[in-house]
Amino acid sequence: MDELQRIRWAIREQRYRVSSHANDEMADDSLVVDDVERIILTGLIAQRLTRDPRGRRYAILGATMDGRNAYVVCRFLLSGVLLIITAYVADDDLQGDSYAK
Repeated sequence: MDELQRIRWAIREQRYRVSSHANDEMADDSLVVDDVERIILTGLIAQRLTRDPRGRRYAILGATMDGRNAYVVCRFLLSGVLLIITAYVADDDLQGDSYAK
C-alpha cells in the first residue's frame, strides 16, 4: 500500500485524530471535518516533509466541499493513527484558481 492509499484508508476506517491546532486553523478558514476528509480522499500529496524528528508529514492538496483549494497536513503516530496537524485554505484560492475545476 502506498503512502496516499494508507492515509486514505485511515480516513475511511475513521482511524484519525484532529489536533487542537488543526481545529483552530480550520475554524479560521471555515473548514469542517467533511472538508478534511474530502481533501484527503480526492486530493494529491503536494509535499512530503521529511526533516521533522517526529516523523514524516504529508501536505495534501485538494478541494473542499464548496470547491476551495485547501491543504491538510498530517502524519502517522506510532500507534498507526493518522494525526491531522493542520488544515487551511490555499493562498492561490484567494485569487479564484480552483483545484476542483
